[in-house]
Amino acid sequence: MKVGYIQNYPENGNKEANFQQVEKILGDRKADLIVLPELFATGYIFENTDEVRQLSEDFTGETTQFLYKMARKTGATMVGGFVEFGEGKAFNSVACVSADGLVGSYRKIHLYGREKKWFSPGNKPLHVLEIGEENDWVIGPMICFDWVFPEVARSLALLGADIITHSANLILPYCQAAMITRSLENRIFTITANRIGREQKAGLDLSFTGKSQIVNPNGEILSTAPLDEEYIDIVEIDVELAHDKQFTSMNHLFQDRRPQFYHLR
Repeated sequence: MKVGYIQNYPENGNKEANFQQVEKILGDRKADLIVLPELFATGYIFENTDEVRQLSEDFTGETTQFLYKMARKTGATMVGGFVEFGEGKAFNSVACVSADGLVGSYRKIHLYGREKKWFSPGNKPLHVLEIGEENDWVIGPMICFDWVFPEVARSLALLGADIITHSANLILPYCQAAMITRSLENRIFTITANRIGREQKAGLDLSFTGKSQIVNPNGEILSTAPLDEEYIDIVEIDVELAHDKQFTSMNHLFQDRRPQFYHLR
């Protein structure tokens, strides 16, 4: 299975320019799965909820249609972030799109900082999606700040995810290292697609950390991107590695769990 990520520098509020940028970065590459950053088509900072609403779309909108176009061009299932409008609310979401159409979506459940003023928190349970011609690969989508909550990655792994797709707009310096642990503690592949650049708007001045990466179930980094360059990488992985939860000869990551002693509420 060939999997990859795109690291871009979106122009705030200019979807068409950002679509063109991503298509240029993609070039003529082919893959089975490609992950794009959080809010890759709009940029991250919004003046107010009116601007959020103006840039929001449903699954018939520009961003999903663009992902569908790229899925047909690359042969890949595409996962990318956008502002979703649904149920009268705006959500920070990702769409998962194949050449056959929409596979599924995810609404970010852990909002970071000013996002709480722009978006409603996700209102649907964590879930996995089956992709590939025979639906034999399982991905679990999450978004950016979800990485802080290990329950997210563990829940997706318990649901059967082989790969966590992690669309992100990271500004803190810790995540890339933490995703090594998320891969290792769940014996799962993780793909973090982060953005680069700086945005100054609405009283905020944010710099994004780049360094998108792919990590295997042994915690080994298979690919890492530069800090400040547009970038794409595609690597070949053996998904079967994520099916082996045997941590040592006498320890199984899931069978050895003792949830009766965990204080989870």
